[in-house]
Amino acid sequence: MNALLGLWQSSGLSQVTPGQLLMIAVGLLLLFLAIRKGFEPLLLLPIGFGAVLVNIPGAGFSEAPIYDALGHIETPGGMLYYIYNVGIATGIFPLIIFMGVGAMTDFGPLLANPKTLFLGAAAQFGIFATVLGAVGLSVTGLIDFSIADAAAIGIIGGADGPTAIFVASKLAPDLLGAIAVAAYSYMALVPLIQPPIMRALTSKEERAIEMTQLRHVSRREKIVFPLIVLILVALFLPSAAPLLGMFCLGNLMRECGVVDRLSDTTQNALINIVTIFLGLGVGSKLSADKFLDLKTLGILALGMIAFCIGTAAGVLMGKLMNKLSKSQINPLIGAAGVSAVPMAARVANKVGLEANPNNYLLMHAMGPNVAGVIGSAVAAGVMISMVAR
Repeated sequence: MNALLGLWQSSGLSQVTPGQLLMIAVGLLLLFLAIRKGFEPLLLLPIGFGAVLVNIPGAGFSEAPIYDALGHIETPGGMLYYIYNVGIATGIFPLIIFMGVGAMTDFGPLLANPKTLFLGAAAQFGIFATVLGAVGLSVTGLIDFSIADAAAIGIIGGADGPTAIFVASKLAPDLLGAIAVAAYSYMALVPLIQPPIMRALTSKEERAIEMTQLRHVSRREKIVFPLIVLILVALFLPSAAPLLGMFCLGNLMRECGVVDRLSDTTQNALINIVTIFLGLGVGSKLSADKFLDLKTLGILALGMIAFCIGTAAGVLMGKLMNKLSKSQINPLIGAAGVSAVPMAARVANKVGLEANPNNYLLMHAMGPNVAGVIGSAVAAGVMISMVAR
């Protein structure tokens, strides 16, 4: 009888709490969205699986190591503990992901139509508006967010998961799980969130605008551009250099034509391996004791507001540029200024085709889409620089 009692007490069933069961259900929901709905499966699947693992009582997946009096490891830590601290707490995994994204990015549409930089910049307005919103909630006493928390939450508006994780790991590591899930969830929901905003802010005539074909961009331009961007931004805003530096390195490997093996590895094997560990590390922060509180609900709400404001700001800037520009600009491409590459550009193209079957906006939308990646990295650097002081 004692043996059976001891076996029961050591089982997970006797230790599980309602909160852990709820978070396991959340993990299973993320797996469902990834597998059945195809919402950002490359990251939601490992994040969901990590959430399930970390909420299994007694398994010790995210337990910290225990040291003896001499500082020697007495009990090793769990696998997810090391994954998080080696790759995410240090900021290494998001930077490697950014390098892979850079290797898969074509700056051609942006260089062919440099004016789209303004659309990418306008879409970052959601980041700063949400920072003010988070500070406002703290002032009213509804939710206690520090200025560092507010800055980390605001980055969700850029719809750039690696950037959100990088900033959260620097400024608000205790909120990383909620911020990462919000960022990637809203990235996955781009096809559902953006179209209603785009239709509400534009007329059918504006959505039907056909844009002129982009000019050819030379290889030399594509090689020089990331170097100029990196040097200028790094000199003025050093805190943005890690993200932009890795992004530009990946893009340079793609465009230079002399390191095809490195470019291929960065675009495929390396980014895939890191994505697995990044997802598991983020999932390890979805434990019931850290995730189930009022702050999490506030983060999810503010993240949605940030994303919507960013989309609206990009569209409104597109409308303004269309009125001021000699050549017509379809305002829909402004919504691609959020850096959900390339999904936001595809959504702009789809909404444009609904209004005009001959309206192909994909390449035009890639300009602000890529500009949004640069803009979110710069915004992250501003946040880190301001809060770190």
